[in-house]
Amino acid sequence: MTKPLSKAVEELKPSGIRKFFDIVSEMKDAISLGVGEPDFDTPWHIRDEGIFALEKGKTFYTSNAGLKELREEICNYLKRRQGIEYNPLKEVLVTVGGSEAIDIGLRALINPGEEVIIPQPSYVSYEPCAVLAGAKPVIINLKAENEFRLTAEELKSAITDKTKVLILPFPNNPTGAIMERKDLEEISRIIIENDIYVMSDEIYAELTYKGEHTSIASLEGMKERTILINGFSKAYAMTGWRLGYACAAESIIKQMTKIHQFAIMCAPTTSQYAAVEALKNGDEDVKTMRQAYNQRRRFLMNAFREMGLDCFEPYGAFYVFPCIKEFGMTSEEFAMRFLEEEKVAVVPGNAFGESGEGFLRISYAYSLENLKVAMDRFKRFVERLRNSGI
Repeated sequence: MTKPLSKAVEELKPSGIRKFFDIVSEMKDAISLGVGEPDFDTPWHIRDEGIFALEKGKTFYTSNAGLKELREEICNYLKRRQGIEYNPLKEVLVTVGGSEAIDIGLRALINPGEEVIIPQPSYVSYEPCAVLAGAKPVIINLKAENEFRLTAEELKSAITDKTKVLILPFPNNPTGAIMERKDLEEISRIIIENDIYVMSDEIYAELTYKGEHTSIASLEGMKERTILINGFSKAYAMTGWRLGYACAAESIIKQMTKIHQFAIMCAPTTSQYAAVEALKNGDEDVKTMRQAYNQRRRFLMNAFREMGLDCFEPYGAFYVFPCIKEFGMTSEEFAMRFLEEEKVAVVPGNAFGESGEGFLRISYAYSLENLKVAMDRFKRFVERLRNSGI
């Protein structure tokens, strides 16, 4: 065979994030501020539950959709936090991280040639997952002057007669932008009028610093046309446990479960038992971690102000997205020079879409001590660039 590979897969661009961390992993005394992973250990009571499950020999497959007890606790959590009621037996699917939910959700909804609207900058997986599902991605370039929120006007202008799904990536990775209730109400009217579906990625829902997160699924007329995606990686510091979930109408979950059944079978059993404990007794852990992130967020925003560097204030997730356009370099050139000269790794903004050009993603899911050292190096680098006339 001369052409064994899928053309669609070959044409996918690799993630723009990884190469910097391949370099930094071999660089002595380097600091990485690029990976979106909490620096907290999974809380002990959650780990204990996973250990206990192993000790008791709970190492068999669960049902395809996940442990009944876990699905019930997911429903309890969403009712408690968002006021949304789901049927645990018909409207919930436990997945291998939120990423699997994104993939199979799009595959369950999309027919070849239908369009998926993707606001960018946003998580790197949305566009390739849409392509692999046979969709045509339609990109909305979000603007810094709008605090990287999706406006009703932007959404309306992107909709065509082929539009099937809007991906709603808020709180946002990489910008830290949020959508408040009034923002969601404005776009929900357009969604309903045009009879399209929403995939709402709410993995950072617990990490907000300006009031409580509002899910679009909680608004009138939106639950039945929304796939709500969440998971345990960010809020509970459980990245390696690989556990997420999707909630949606029974007709959608049924088809997603079918794909999940053939491709995955079920999410990791040990992780599911630990997740039950997280949802039952993890609220205080989340609160403690959120307070720490907020302290780090405020530190970084103050550091940028002292440098005279433009950065809108993010109110979600654990990223800041400073603008470096004044230096006349691409985001990748800036990030590479910063890594080589000061041994600090950040992510070029264009890794998350063309509208991220001229920005950097800096994660504050790192200790305050590391952030202080990194900002000293950042300040030194910026001053050197300005003094050289760049």
